[in-house]
Amino acid sequence: MEQLNSHITIPESQNSETRKLPQDAYVKGKEHKRNDFNGPQAKENDVEHTLDGTVDRFGRQAIRARTGGWKSGILILINQGLATLAFFGVGVNLVLFLTRVLHQSNASAANNVSKWTGTVYIFSLLGAFVSDSYLGRYRTCTLFLIIFVVGLVLLALSSQLILVKPTNCGDGSLSCQSPSTMGIGVFYLSIYLVALGNGGYQPSIATFGADQFDEEDDRERPSKIAFFSWFYLALNLGSLFSNTILGYFENKGLWVLGFWLSALAAGLSMVIFLAGTPTYRHRMPGGNPLPRFAQVFVAAILKWRLKRPSNAHKDLYELPSTESAISGCRKILHSEGLRFLDKAAIETDNDAVDAKGKASSRWRLCTVTQVEEVKCILRLLPIWLCTIIYSVVFTQMASLFVEQGAAMNTSLGSFNVPPAAMSMFDIFSVAVWIALYRRVLVPFGYKVTGNPKGFTELQRMGVGLIVGMLAMVAAAVVEIYRLKEVDNKIIPDSPSSLSIFWQIPQYALIGASEVFMYVGQLEFFNSQAPDALRSFGSALCMTSISFGNYVSSLLVTVVIYVTEKEDRPGWIPANLNKGHMDRFYLLLAALASIDFIVYILCSRCYTNIAVYKESTEDEELAQIK
Repeated sequence: MEQLNSHITIPESQNSETRKLPQDAYVKGKEHKRNDFNGPQAKENDVEHTLDGTVDRFGRQAIRARTGGWKSGILILINQGLATLAFFGVGVNLVLFLTRVLHQSNASAANNVSKWTGTVYIFSLLGAFVSDSYLGRYRTCTLFLIIFVVGLVLLALSSQLILVKPTNCGDGSLSCQSPSTMGIGVFYLSIYLVALGNGGYQPSIATFGADQFDEEDDRERPSKIAFFSWFYLALNLGSLFSNTILGYFENKGLWVLGFWLSALAAGLSMVIFLAGTPTYRHRMPGGNPLPRFAQVFVAAILKWRLKRPSNAHKDLYELPSTESAISGCRKILHSEGLRFLDKAAIETDNDAVDAKGKASSRWRLCTVTQVEEVKCILRLLPIWLCTIIYSVVFTQMASLFVEQGAAMNTSLGSFNVPPAAMSMFDIFSVAVWIALYRRVLVPFGYKVTGNPKGFTELQRMGVGLIVGMLAMVAAAVVEIYRLKEVDNKIIPDSPSSLSIFWQIPQYALIGASEVFMYVGQLEFFNSQAPDALRSFGSALCMTSISFGNYVSSLLVTVVIYVTEKEDRPGWIPANLNKGHMDRFYLLLAALASIDFIVYILCSRCYTNIAVYKESTEDEELAQIK
């Protein structure tokens, strides 16, 4: 660890000035020849090294055979599965712990859980900022994993020694003693340490896993694409164990056992992560991006009167070597659109440039790469905004789907199915669709489109929106038939006689939509964010879910306010048998349809990022022609 902290530096050989390749020698995004399976191989003297700028733990250019690949990727997948198991081991029954052990009201407990969950996603932005700007992904993951483990151990200890008294209380029948002020304080400290640790770790680990595969190498590129699918599967398998085994223990009052198992899983995940230290590939942190963004806007404003060059690809300012002005980031090639920002890269006689081509003041003159970094983030935001409505749809699985299931026939012989346990069909669907996508849809899509990924990330995210909309329609249909099977004449306010297993299609559709939307999101934001901001790209996925929760809560509040009158109970009353939750589901389906139309417009206008790629002179000439 000490070696890594002090030795990850760019060696001088990588900073040395080399020939400037013409901007026109490159083609944007996925159209570049190197993005095909049959693209050109690395030059002979570079065969052993990665081509995407990654380094080993000593800061030297990473050697392909000794670092990265699936030997590192599998460790990260196991780490993710165990960390997810540990996190959901706390989150799955947190609301029950607050009501049964801490004696909070249902409303207060639900509110506190919402605050805690939202804080996790806010901390993801903090983790992404620290990772991209200062520590790098490896050290960020290590730091927040330590915080995560400390929080879980403190939670288990406080529960065992202070809160869960008498032993195994809080099972729904045996009441716990009223907690002390110190006990409540230690509890909140521990769960917010868990939130900080998990939130800060999550955006970095997905991107760090992707860093283990060289996207510039024809052999490793398909593995990098596949990694995100397996990463999402590992996340779901971890949550499956938590939602079933740990959730069962805790529901029976075995809180201490459940929390210690979570702490053990988190500790094991950290050990497995650190075990791969000698083999990991790293990207250098790019420094604080906020000044870089501000410099672009200030420089563009200062030069707003200047006319943009007609040949912007060649005439805008850029460093003359292969070195980027941003540490740890490959050069980004000029793109059309957002042309006003290009003025920040117009070089004038008043701009001082030294012998190596570096500007003395970035507040007056920015490189094309710095300008394009800002453009990339601005282009991502409309796509990100369109994913929030999908997250509203997704969050219903943990809220209204459960309430709907609780108002149905949960009997399976002599066993009553917990409504929350139906989420296992979502997880099974995710596993099945990941396998189908990798084995069937990718080869089929490759034959149809010629794209090695099968379909683009934007196309898959669009499919996820459509399937999510269909899930809401399916839920509405189930609700209509559930209401038809209610017989209040026999037992007032009794559950419907319709079996809870009629919910399987809506859970299965949500699972399928996740594979297309969330896996597509992970790939899209990772590939389209600049090298120095890729953890931020992963954090966008988490904040989409966070905003989805907030929008869903707001939407439910508005619907209740509008539909609830003195003479009618509204769409979502306390007694669902008197309401029309089917109409709320159809409203979400309609919103998803509108969102899909907006998404199509945004995706059609989107321009892929184009990064600098080393190539031979013959290839450059061929591409220019």
